[in-house]
Amino acid sequence: MLWLLAAALPASAEPLPMTEVAPGVFVHQGVIAEPAPDNHGDTANMGFIVGDSVVAVIDTGGTPDLGRRLRDAITARTDRKPVIVINTHMHPDHIFGNAAFADVPVAGHANLRDALAARQEVYRQRLTEELGAEAAAGIAPVRVDRPVGEELRVDLGNRILVLTAYPTAHTNNDLTVFDRKTGTLFAGDLLFVDHLPAVDGNALGWLRVIDRLERVPAVRAVPGHGPASVAWPGALDAERRYLTTLVEGVRRVLKAGGGIQDAVAQVAEDERGRWLLFDAYNPRNVTATFAELEWE
Repeated sequence: MLWLLAAALPASAEPLPMTEVAPGVFVHQGVIAEPAPDNHGDTANMGFIVGDSVVAVIDTGGTPDLGRRLRDAITARTDRKPVIVINTHMHPDHIFGNAAFADVPVAGHANLRDALAARQEVYRQRLTEELGAEAAAGIAPVRVDRPVGEELRVDLGNRILVLTAYPTAHTNNDLTVFDRKTGTLFAGDLLFVDHLPAVDGNALGWLRVIDRLERVPAVRAVPGHGPASVAWPGALDAERRYLTTLVEGVRRVLKAGGGIQDAVAQVAEDERGRWLLFDAYNPRNVTATFAELEWE
């Protein structure tokens, strides 16, 4: 079982600042950076949607304290209660705040539970390294109460959310949330804006999922990393370009008989100036894609 680790934020921390990107749709924008003590792990977007009856929470942040501050932000804006937490995928910057919602059922991709269990020790160690031992002092178990195999609809009261599970792309457990009332799509990390996309699944699969995603009849999207909201579907263009460049570049190296080091040194270098955190993620993406395509 995966454990959530508490962050070293002061008990008096204020509710998270939120942006209302559409009526009843609130988003907290994380910083585009690697998790570190100075940002308290607040590096991913998260939010909530208020229906006539109840509230849905979509991702909860990188620490339990961020989750508590998100819950405080909900309380500050509505007397309606959260009835579901929706995790868009397994990465710790999106799920560690679940500890603040221990009384609320959790929905996620059907693969989410196993993916979390397989990485629990790695995530535990990484949080300690990034935020310090004090940040890892408290623990609470993660669970997935409502696994989504293909699609699940959630009624918040005159507001239907459509949860859709996807084949392997960014990860093997990506999930989106579409608010039909406002045409707002919470894309999770299937959409990166400004922050270089991170391939922890399958680059070719991600490109196929992008082709599906652009058919979602949304007018705006909330990326997993980047601005609080962006126009849809145009926000996909830069990500598609990068992933296509990544795949085509690795294929060229392979065709020329080059190895992983050759690929890392040259693939997607013309994308460097277009993204933040390029040096942190492009070598990993190239390595993962080289392994994916080596026996293509």
